[in-house]
Amino acid sequence: MKKMLSMLLVVVLTLGLIAGCAQEAGQQDQQGQQNQSSEPVTISLLIDNQSNRSGLEAVVAAIRERYNIITEIEIRPGGDEGDNVVRTRLATGEMADLIWYNSGALLQAIGPERYFVDLTEQPFMQNVDDGFKLAASAGGRVFGIPAEYAMGGGWLYNRKIYADLGLSIPNTWEELMQNNQKIQDAGLIPVIASFADSWTSQLVVLADHYNIHMSEPDFADRWTRNQVELPSNAIAMRSFEKMAELNDRGFMNDDRMATTYDEALHLLATGAGAHYPMLSFALGPISELFPEHIDDIGMFGQPGDGPHPRGMTMWTPAGIYFNQSSPHIDSLMTWANFFTSPEGLEIYMAARSPDGPLAVSGVGMPADIMQGVRDMQGYIDAGRTAPALEFLSPLKGPALEQILVEVGMGIITPQEAAAAYQQDCLVQARQLGLEGW
Repeated sequence: MKKMLSMLLVVVLTLGLIAGCAQEAGQQDQQGQQNQSSEPVTISLLIDNQSNRSGLEAVVAAIRERYNIITEIEIRPGGDEGDNVVRTRLATGEMADLIWYNSGALLQAIGPERYFVDLTEQPFMQNVDDGFKLAASAGGRVFGIPAEYAMGGGWLYNRKIYADLGLSIPNTWEELMQNNQKIQDAGLIPVIASFADSWTSQLVVLADHYNIHMSEPDFADRWTRNQVELPSNAIAMRSFEKMAELNDRGFMNDDRMATTYDEALHLLATGAGAHYPMLSFALGPISELFPEHIDDIGMFGQPGDGPHPRGMTMWTPAGIYFNQSSPHIDSLMTWANFFTSPEGLEIYMAARSPDGPLAVSGVGMPADIMQGVRDMQGYIDAGRTAPALEFLSPLKGPALEQILVEVGMGIITPQEAAAAYQQDCLVQARQLGLEGW
């Protein structure tokens, strides 16, 4: 009996040791699979042709090396044409595994809950900025991760031109117009416009929302409830009038219908033009394409007419969304976890110098940020910012860019533009089922 008990004890201990080794081996194997699967997985990512891809591509390379997940990038047009591509591919079931797309109103318009993976409970969402979560949500659920830095909307300007002409940062719209006149008198382009890429026509109107918000803090709510008539609202009309004034006074480049976004950056960086109404993400391409000129580029918020200090309208970053029809959901979650991790974000920032604040906490910004970013950070630190209207209201009519091209070319009046945009948003509001429309 003692011998049998001894043998049984040896067997139990041996089995326990084998089980422990197997468990440890399983854990190691699981960790190895997490780090890199034995077979490569290929996923696709659809992105517009004007978003900065340098940081993204660096993280994609790291994900491939670490996890054996290959990301094939597909390119679509920007602006309204690109929005139509996204809607069509979603409707036909031909969407990529990953989609780089807007947050805010334009996301709401495509019904993200019908197409994208719900990320609300994913652990990697814990450090994502609440403002971004709100802009990437529908029905109380979150569907995206930040694709890039947060952005300011205002006026990029050539600091060397300002110094050479003895100009000061304008505090009012009229002071900005006076600067434009002096720049024109010096034989330079006061305001660069790039209507060949029609989405860029929107910045004068959209960046003015800080001034609207300061004058009418409840504007966004009333607009969403159809309690605002744009043609009869003086403060909203000023945004359209500012665009028209730039044309009426001859401050924009004559070839603006043929000028592209990339060409506009060249004109600004090389000092052929002094101002470019734009989002701060343009600082990244300028830094990469014209590194010798990036210190010459600053940024200020669009001035208003009132007594309030000049501020800046802020844009929540675009998002990366995950196709719920993808056959690689587990790999997509691994991809998202790394992209939002401190390691992933540090790789991102090393490849793409910050052109705005991060929308994920826990990662510090580098000390050598660009001058334009320092300018924008000053508004943030002073508390003189307001979200763009499209992050406070689900309404953003798709025809705005074309309407503003017509204003910028003098084809229609500000009143006609405001009325056309009101009708554009009426159609969208009814599609969204908003009350009051």
